[in-house]
Amino acid sequence: MVAQKKLTGGVVRSDRDLADGRTIRYYDTKSQERNLVDAREPESQPEIGELRLDPLVNEWVVMAAHRQGRVFLPPKELCPLCPSTSEKLTEVPEHDFEVVVFDNRSPSLRTPQGDWALPDIVGPDTDLGTAAGKCEVVCFTSSHTGSFKDLSADRVRTLLEAWIDRTAELSKESFIEHIAAFENRGEEVGVTLTHPHGQIYAYSYVPPKVEKMLSVAKKYKDQTGKVLFDEIIAREILEKDRIIAKNDRWVAFVPYASRYSFEIHVAPLNPVADLTQLTEADRASFPEIALEVTKRLDGVFGIEMAYIAAWHQAPVRNGRDLLRLHWQITSVRRAPGKLKYLSGSESAMGAFIMDLRPEQSAEQLRAVVL
Repeated sequence: MVAQKKLTGGVVRSDRDLADGRTIRYYDTKSQERNLVDAREPESQPEIGELRLDPLVNEWVVMAAHRQGRVFLPPKELCPLCPSTSEKLTEVPEHDFEVVVFDNRSPSLRTPQGDWALPDIVGPDTDLGTAAGKCEVVCFTSSHTGSFKDLSADRVRTLLEAWIDRTAELSKESFIEHIAAFENRGEEVGVTLTHPHGQIYAYSYVPPKVEKMLSVAKKYKDQTGKVLFDEIIAREILEKDRIIAKNDRWVAFVPYASRYSFEIHVAPLNPVADLTQLTEADRASFPEIALEVTKRLDGVFGIEMAYIAAWHQAPVRNGRDLLRLHWQITSVRRAPGKLKYLSGSESAMGAFIMDLRPEQSAEQLRAVVL
């Protein structure tokens, strides 16, 4: 039996089981029936990985050795994210789809068995933990070619609904502390499948960058009584020269201290903690600005820009009054034929050095003729 759920924006979610017990979720807008069964032979799923503490910086590191043999840049005829056909069975049993989300076949993080708790941090004597969490794949379209910028506005709206729905559902899991939806595009950033898709990582701990942002935001709130990100948005709107797009609900800008030559932040003007708090007006206005900024990015040099597009949101349980939702797009390309390599200063010391002033980058992005 197909389990269905009505979402906003005219989207209906239909759930089916894959042959190995994983769940696939179809997000549709045209009353499609999702009745095809995964005809592949069941396979055993990998064991849960390890969670080890780096005591020098008190950061968790996931050991997922089973991922070493995962699929790597297969040709189109072997793509596991395309719809199934009579000749080829894939991760998606149906012959066509709009947006689908399914549990990753080679997950870095897995649902733990029984009661689970993050080990107490006690330096080098910290216990070995298990890599609890969830990893999901989000397919943007059934088409193997193209990318996010080539989606229709309606499809982006459906995709946004899928991100919201997964954030809401994963937040209910007791072992989940933070949820990050992201897209990697381009071999330069490590993409292993070229089909337009993204991922969702639901962590059992708060990732290091989020912890730092939370600490800084708390200090600022204690000192000023204000939310730091709200003040950043106000500054960008006042100064204007780093803004590249804006509508009545969203603003897109190059941050004042960007780390990459082409880095774009997209934020709702109605500040919220996470995707689930976006209003219907926010959701309806997102596709317009999302498609504009991704087209501007590709238009700078007239080539597809490798990038990472990640949703930053507040942790599930902590700091929800301190951190704000925003979509960060960072491209490693700084010029045609030139990439921004994270060398000694960036990789070893975490100290970024920029090759282009953010105001110059914003001007180049604004100059793109759409």
